[in-house]
Amino acid sequence: MKTRKLGNSQLEVSSIGLGCMGLSYGYGPATEKSHAIGLIRSAFEQGVTLFDTAEAYGPYINEQLLGEAVAPFRQKIAIATKFGFEFDGKGGQSGLNSRPEHIRAVAEAALKRLNTDVIDLFYQHRVDPQVPIEEVAGTVKELIQEGKVKHFGLSEAGAQTIRRAHAIQPVTALQSEYSLWWREPEAEILPTLEELGIGFIPFSPLGKGFLTGAINQDTTFDSSDFRNIVPRFSIEARKANQALVTLLEQIAQQKGATPAQIALSWLLAQKPWIVPIPGTTKLSRLHENLASADIELSQQELSNIEKVLASVTVEGARYPEHLQKRVGN
Repeated sequence: MKTRKLGNSQLEVSSIGLGCMGLSYGYGPATEKSHAIGLIRSAFEQGVTLFDTAEAYGPYINEQLLGEAVAPFRQKIAIATKFGFEFDGKGGQSGLNSRPEHIRAVAEAALKRLNTDVIDLFYQHRVDPQVPIEEVAGTVKELIQEGKVKHFGLSEAGAQTIRRAHAIQPVTALQSEYSLWWREPEAEILPTLEELGIGFIPFSPLGKGFLTGAINQDTTFDSSDFRNIVPRFSIEARKANQALVTLLEQIAQQKGATPAQIALSWLLAQKPWIVPIPGTTKLSRLHENLASADIELSQQELSNIEKVLASVTVEGARYPEHLQKRVGN
């Protein structure tokens, strides 16, 4: 597995990481523990050195799972986790909280759950409008000085927030959604990151599974699956968006690859400091995704993909309205 540096930082990780959320949360019932641990360890054996989790995934159980899974090789990998939510005690989120004392409490709890003495990359999960980003960055800066955190990250933040935070404590990476069917970051976010020397870690690089070709208008999701409330996954939107997958399948066939591999290799080709973190519960999909790192698209092939994308309009919002309010701030 090739490696990449996240912007100007010294954090060097595998060119594709592993998003661990779906093993515990968001896409139906949690994966059986021994299988999930086996998948995480298989990812490491195949060269993955960036593992992404958060206290919100469960909540808490995903961090515990990851901590147990990576214990045998903890010093050889980077763990990314997140702060920024309050929980209601029933497993649900009850709002945002990035007050300094809360950030510190989350860091201490995460260190214990992850069974580690340092968090490699600590993200603010969502920007909290009630707490100046300078206070957030300053608190993480103190945690870095204390040796409890190595790098500061933001998730789904807007360009001005990124600049304000970076002025207090250099931001190592921004994590936001970016893929062949969500390209909004190209307008303002990517130029800002390039200017400031910040890495980019796209989540949902496979469109929450849609770009793999495994989902169509007839697919039914488990009642606990987050996609049930995503407008882009309504039956009507899936039917309309199938055109994108069909075109992606045609490109993949010409390249001797899968649609998922083309989607990931396209992301890798955009900037040398982009590290996507696809998630999966299947070992076969893990191997497929990681093989994308060895697929190189020529300029001609990238141009052809652009032409194809220009002919397709993706239908449906990527978040329901109440969640969309939390992004891009």
